[in-house]
Amino acid sequence: MAQIDAGEILPNDRVQQMAVDGRVTQLHRGHQYAEEGDTFEIDGTTFEVTDVTHRTLGDLTDEDAQREGSEDLDAYRERMTRVHGSFEWDDDSEVVRHRFASVEE
Repeated sequence: MAQIDAGEILPNDRVQQMAVDGRVTQLHRGHQYAEEGDTFEIDGTTFEVTDVTHRTLGDLTDEDAQREGSEDLDAYRERMTRVHGSFEWDDDSEVVRHRFASVEE
């Protein structure tokens, strides 16, 4: 377990605020940025990484998209294309899911 910077998992202030508000509880990234049990803090709220799983984009579901702040998988795909200009959805692309939850101290 390590204390990591929130920016390692959550790449910008908007996504970090969505985590504080409980609207984002996981994020898929192209690489692994944390281990289970790592913690990070945003605006005085401590979060613990509860699961790190290697997957492919084809594994993602509507539930995954909702946990990442999108309405459904189609909206998530559109967001990824908009945010990452050269991004192309490939079901075989490998990603890493980082799930996290706020912890009471």
